[in-house]
Amino acid sequence: MGSLFEPDERPRLVVHVVDALDAALTETSLLNLIRHLPPERYRHAIVCMHDRFGHQGDVREHGVEVVNLHKRSGSDPLHYVRMFGVLRALRPDLIHTRDGAGLPAQVVAALAGVKLRVHAEDGRRAADARGGVGKRLLRRLLCPLVDHYIAASSDLEEWLVESMGAEPARVSQIASGVDSVQFHPRLGPSAAVGPPGFMHDAAFVVGSVGRMDAAGNHTTLVEAFLRLIASPHPAHQRLRLLLVGDGPERAECQALLHRAGAAARAWLPGARADVPQLLRAMDLFVLPARAEDRSGAILQAMATGLPVVAAAVGGNTELVHPGFTGILVPPMSTELLAAAIADYCRIPDMAARHGARARSQVIARHSMPAMARDVLAVYDALTGGEAPGSLRGGC
Repeated sequence: MGSLFEPDERPRLVVHVVDALDAALTETSLLNLIRHLPPERYRHAIVCMHDRFGHQGDVREHGVEVVNLHKRSGSDPLHYVRMFGVLRALRPDLIHTRDGAGLPAQVVAALAGVKLRVHAEDGRRAADARGGVGKRLLRRLLCPLVDHYIAASSDLEEWLVESMGAEPARVSQIASGVDSVQFHPRLGPSAAVGPPGFMHDAAFVVGSVGRMDAAGNHTTLVEAFLRLIASPHPAHQRLRLLLVGDGPERAECQALLHRAGAAARAWLPGARADVPQLLRAMDLFVLPARAEDRSGAILQAMATGLPVVAAAVGGNTELVHPGFTGILVPPMSTELLAAAIADYCRIPDMAARHGARARSQVIARHSMPAMARDVLAVYDALTGGEAPGSLRGGC
């Protein structure tokens, strides 16, 4: 670090504040973003609020410092004190927070002297969209602290401007990106995943990836699956269910399957590090989530060459093109969800066509280099895009 009279010649430091590194969606997208940003211009640190680390080794191998605030469940105001101390020690040039959980960090960053502040919205939760008066008020009050917003969809961009009061000039729509090399279609027969007896040559695997909480709505998917395997149609006997992820609804899903005597036809392995491989074991990806903050899972599935059945909420409607790459269904509709799954199970050629188109769409519109280029433009616009060590004017 330079002295008082010598500028710091190192690349500018960006601190990313995340809830945790446990979910493959969060960790993979953030790590891939960091990989695609020029290291000679920006270096990175990650501040995690919770202890669900995920695979820190992959992050640290890229020279990224990871700091955990050890936030306890429920109310834990002291973690903001710890965050203040961490930011004062790191002295970042820019802080990048994400979604509602990270927005209060903008206040802490301002108090800690962080001059440049970016906030990204990947998807607002149902509580923010419906009746969350307190959360909406907090967002509006904190709006002046944010120098620039990043919205993952046009729906979110409109929401930030119209409902949250953000100035249009301070909002950029940047589509989520996915690593289409890591997430690629299977090159041969399906891998024999799961416990003995789960897979067989003719199996049609319906899968989902994500945190199993109320917003994820996995119980509706389980109920649709049970409805299908109870029907007399012979194609439905090929069905298998693979739910990757953990959370409070996982036990309820397992209980539903056990009560129906269908536990052997489903596999719920919990949170996993081998998500790309497990996606390649699927034939259809289903995202029944009621909240629109999980589009990264859709992109990973599309990059893997899978057709997607998703709830018609938020940004999902921009990613899934009905009749071309997948099917959109109303949220919470077990009957229509089952019907959409049945269509793909009964017409395998349609699944293959839609999956191939889905991957082509990802490569054309949702590449990681394109996403990184747009994020880099936001960073450069705020910092002035100067070489490290040059003087920056006042804010």
